[in-house]
Amino acid sequence: MAARGGRRLRVLVRAAGGDRGSFTAELAAGLPALLLFLLAGLTAVNAVTTQASCLHAAREAALAAARGADGSAEGGRAAPPGAAVSVSVDGDRAQATVRAPVRMLGGRLPRITVVATAVAAVEPGAHEGSW
Repeated sequence: MAARGGRRLRVLVRAAGGDRGSFTAELAAGLPALLLFLLAGLTAVNAVTTQASCLHAAREAALAAARGADGSAEGGRAAPPGAAVSVSVDGDRAQATVRAPVRMLGGRLPRITVVATAVAAVEPGAHEGSW
């Protein structure tokens, strides 16, 4: 009986030796895909954060323009770096748009541009003395 158990053990050892290195091969094949997903996820988080900053800046710019102040300056202070702020007052509405580039992780890929727009009602008498 001991001989049979020993043979079985040797057979199992030989069978396990046939899979040697398979984990390394699977890791080498799967690691680039995992890194790609990680970079895509971090870029998405960066884009969402930049979008929230743009929305905040657009709200600040629209409210400042609705009160008769310089909306572009107010929006520029709250905007993320590299953002472009445009403000227009049309009748009883002040509209602000903020555009900001989002850099992809890796640097060689093209940039994504996020845009946020906010509208505020112009306060009565806000623009009478400033125009």
